[in-house]
Amino acid sequence: MNNNNNNNQNIDSKDFIIGALVGGMLGAAAALLLAPKAGKELRSDLNDQAVILKDKSNEFSHLAREKSSNIVRTVSEQSNQVATKVKDLTSNLRKDIDKWRLKEEENASELYGEITEDIQDEMQEDYDSVKEQELAEQKY
Repeated sequence: MNNNNNNNQNIDSKDFIIGALVGGMLGAAAALLLAPKAGKELRSDLNDQAVILKDKSNEFSHLAREKSSNIVRTVSEQSNQVATKVKDLTSNLRKDIDKWRLKEEENASELYGEITEDIQDEMQEDYDSVKEQELAEQKY
């Protein structure tokens, strides 16, 4: 939201500067052309106003370049910060997933070992039971 406000302010400032330049030029031209002066004096005033207008245009141009340079620098810095944060978050997420996977593999391995032991115990009990029955049948 704040970035959008800054963008609107920059557009409003640019529009204001352009409007001021155009209005200044039109006002100066109208004042010079409508004033009752001799040709030589009118040309001199037009030349002076042209120099002033050129100087103001250079000032506004310099100001616009400076502001755009600041905006580019700010956007670049913020982009780098976002990229760094994304890299850090991705790295942390990958580490967390690897830890979780390792823990689950250990749990699965333990569970497999327990199941294997239970099956072996049951098989041994069944074997012992069958052996006892065979011995009991051989005695009769």
